[in-house]
Amino acid sequence: MSYADDLKDLTLFKYLKAVSGELADFRGVPVHRSLLDPLAELTARAAARGFELALASGFRSIERQCHIWNAKANGQRSVLDDAGVPLDIADLEPEALMFAILRWSALPGTSRHHWGTDVDVYDRAALPAGESLQLTLAECRGPFAAFHQWLDGELAQSDALFFRPYVEPHGGVAPEPWHLSYAPLAAGFQQAMHKELLRELVLSLDIQLKDEVARHFDEIFSRFVVVSPARYPLEWPL
Repeated sequence: MSYADDLKDLTLFKYLKAVSGELADFRGVPVHRSLLDPLAELTARAAARGFELALASGFRSIERQCHIWNAKANGQRSVLDDAGVPLDIADLEPEALMFAILRWSALPGTSRHHWGTDVDVYDRAALPAGESLQLTLAECRGPFAAFHQWLDGELAQSDALFFRPYVEPHGGVAPEPWHLSYAPLAAGFQQAMHKELLRELVLSLDIQLKDEVARHFDEIFSRFVVVSPARYPLEWPL
């Protein structure tokens, strides 16, 4: 299937909406149906090592991402600094607020979760009793440290199908060790992700800070949207 060819006949919005017809349920979480077997295999390998790999999230609609973005811009959800500490957004100018949100939350229309190819994972068995999952770096270094050490080895295999798109500080998206992307399918989506189509889509949405987004869209695209081809497994080059 050529995603780039499909975009010739569909607006990007309709194209992304069409992904919903390709979704399937993996243990209560929607993902692209192509991920079902690879996720089942990864989960089985984790279980063999004593981990209970679970998904915190999979596919996320554009509408849901708009809700998350607007809630952060309006102060209804926490906006975090680089260390994961909540900021007082009353002290931030609109431009600074936009970039602070982008560190931890994708601009609606640009999230890899829209594709159904990306999932957030954790070790359910290691979640401390009475605590709710936060998906933070502190958790990855704490109760989930052994799980992520095992996952490091899995993702380093030459035949790995999943990879971490956001693993190192680079001035864009904050490191997210829990975020896995299914390379065979994600590579096709990223190749079809044309900047001008995304700009048109994003600016058509009902989002806060739209003026700032419009002024800085080129920078947003390069820093927070595009994942370097070097992050992809060698088997699935862009």
